[in-house]
Amino acid sequence: MSARYIAKGLGLISLAAFPLVAGAQALDRTKQPVLGPPPVVSLPPIATRELPNGLKLMIVEHHELPVAHFALVVESGGTIDPASKTGLANLTAAMLTEGTTTRSSLEIADQAAFLGVSLTAASNWDASTIRLHTPTSQLDSALALFADVALRPSFPQGEFERIKRDRLTSLLQLKDRPTAIANQAYAAILYGSEHPYGRQLIGSEASVQGLTPADLQGHYRTSFVPNNATLIIVGDVDPAQIEAKVRSLFGGWQRGNVVQAALPEPPRAAGTTIYLVDKPGAPQSSFRIGSIGVPRSTQDYFALSVLNTVLGGSFTSRLMQNLRETHGYTYGAGSGFDMRRSAGPFTASAEIVAEKTDSALIEFMKELNSIRESVPAEELAKAKRYMQLGLPGDFETTQQIAAALIPVAVYDLPFDYYNTYVQNIEAVTAAEVQRVARQYINPSSLAIVIVGDRTSIEAGLKAVNAGPIVLRDFFGQPVTP
Repeated sequence: MSARYIAKGLGLISLAAFPLVAGAQALDRTKQPVLGPPPVVSLPPIATRELPNGLKLMIVEHHELPVAHFALVVESGGTIDPASKTGLANLTAAMLTEGTTTRSSLEIADQAAFLGVSLTAASNWDASTIRLHTPTSQLDSALALFADVALRPSFPQGEFERIKRDRLTSLLQLKDRPTAIANQAYAAILYGSEHPYGRQLIGSEASVQGLTPADLQGHYRTSFVPNNATLIIVGDVDPAQIEAKVRSLFGGWQRGNVVQAALPEPPRAAGTTIYLVDKPGAPQSSFRIGSIGVPRSTQDYFALSVLNTVLGGSFTSRLMQNLRETHGYTYGAGSGFDMRRSAGPFTASAEIVAEKTDSALIEFMKELNSIRESVPAEELAKAKRYMQLGLPGDFETTQQIAAALIPVAVYDLPFDYYNTYVQNIEAVTAAEVQRVARQYINPSSLAIVIVGDRTSIEAGLKAVNAGPIVLRDFFGQPVTP
């Protein structure tokens, strides 16, 4: 490789973009460094295959190290949990590595340790994912273990009871964590109890207590089918050879009927309301402020991404600079659009020192109002460079590359999504940022959820007059004053 280039993630960056300083004495420290142009990120092509049973393959060759990463993405998650069985998809994923028809939980763990591989499973709203990271020297044995976990889980009663007890303990502990209470109450208030997004991914104490291994088996049978899955493979592999290995292990996986989630329309807030959850003695107040956002399929994705970077998506964002740097109310404040298959929430959040609860609310509302005005050209350019220059760092390892491809599979993004990312961000204009800010952030129609010591913060919140104050419990449900 020429000395005039450095490897960065999946592409090469010319050193000409980074002028060298001849000596420290030549550096003028009275001037801020000038950001150079964003690097060109060019991913290797994604080789695609599809087995007769419907299992799709996405293969990226990455030969820097003798390792490979596999992510089996099943496009069913917590969204399809029945209302009485919330946490079902999440608990099913947690149990996948706890026993198969041929291996016990300890045997799975022992073999993974012996081979030097990582084998994990998890679930979110839209998908459940099993991941394998392995040296290629152990590829055949590791893939056999991976396939066993993916295709033949047994959900043994003993392991189920252990995982279930751990889950119930975690749910009990969440009741004493204001941040967790705020997240739970905020979701319930925004979406209501009839919408899956209004419930917790890990379930409730009542729903988890009622789950059985048979429930997990039923979810697995209806969701874990090859025509509902994509296997992402990144690493030191040959596409033809790895396809043959996958065919031999997954070719017998039987197709099934995919369950589609029919989500109800979430309620729309009539006006801005403060929902106060009392946590006596809390030294901080947990803020969650926002509204129903947008799905990942929105045409405004890039404009919203730039908007959020300005508002609360980076350390130099407005919320962070205001609430932390200027006023010292918090260690950190931010915002984000949680884009799912359906419209997830827009949320601005922070943990605020209790005696500054009312002052912090004033500053939150100030920023949520001012972001609707035109963003200055310099601030807009800085936000775009922040996003563009950070992109190559997301593709340093096989794990990162595979993780970046999961939304491509789940949300049907174009295969050149990352190759055109820099250009799409650059194309966002100040007018577009203002348009989406006014369309999706409405200060007169927000849910303001604050978890804190009611006796010390309620009077100050009333004086701010941001909206009526309504009392809610830890689960976001109405309480009697």
